[in-house]
Amino acid sequence: MAGDPPSQHSDKDPDAQPTGADLGWTALSYLIGGMLVWGFIGWLVDRWVHTGGVITGIGVVIGCAGGIYLVIQRIGAPPPGPGSS
Repeated sequence: MAGDPPSQHSDKDPDAQPTGADLGWTALSYLIGGMLVWGFIGWLVDRWVHTGGVITGIGVVIGCAGGIYLVIQRIGAPPPGPGSS
């Protein structure tokens, strides 16, 4: 609205580093999203081939592994701290 104060997250500085909370929420969303999407795909395949939930479990594990892969690729490991050589 016109009289509202500006929001805390402004897009004025595209070079700003994300905060720790932003990185945490991003990692959590990758993990949960991967498990939900691939678990749902596994559930659909289970319904199609009547395997009794086996492929749903495999889909959830694949989604979790994919989420971990995305977290490592997109966020990466933290930089080395002081004193590490």
